[in-house]
Amino acid sequence: MRVGLYPGTFDPITLGHIDIIRRAGTLVDKLVIGVAINRDKGPLFTLEERVALIEAECEALAREIGIEIVAHPFENLLIDCARDVGAGLIIRGLRAVADFEYEYQMVGMNRQLDTSIETVFLMAEAQHQAIASKLVKEIARLGGDVSKFVPPRVNDELRARFD
Repeated sequence: MRVGLYPGTFDPITLGHIDIIRRAGTLVDKLVIGVAINRDKGPLFTLEERVALIEAECEALAREIGIEIVAHPFENLLIDCARDVGAGLIIRGLRAVADFEYEYQMVGMNRQLDTSIETVFLMAEAQHQAIASKLVKEIARLGGDVSKFVPPRVNDELRARFD
């Protein structure tokens, strides 16, 4: 079974994330969504809320593309998380050149830690390339409409937070 790990904070999950999850699902038999516990970022949503939103959004998607998708919180090194879940593939979404520069360094370090785990980059579709969770939260906080950037359930949760 080919297992992939798609890590991130997902605070909140966006349509860009869903796009990458859908496309990553064609590469693996099981996709683990690694939900990073990053206390330095000060997330808007709790870990439990982020996991619940991911599970809700991915339930039908998993059936649609015929793979298992699970959310897995982690706070250790990404490479250790990949080992913990049995992933041979780390999936990273790219939006812009700036993303690539950071990710390129990360891959180099991860390869030094474990050469058996590969990293695959997927470019976000053009309509999702500008979407960033940080910007979505800022727009929602200032009363803007984020419905074209996030799934309806996430939009409702954001509105509840900021209304």
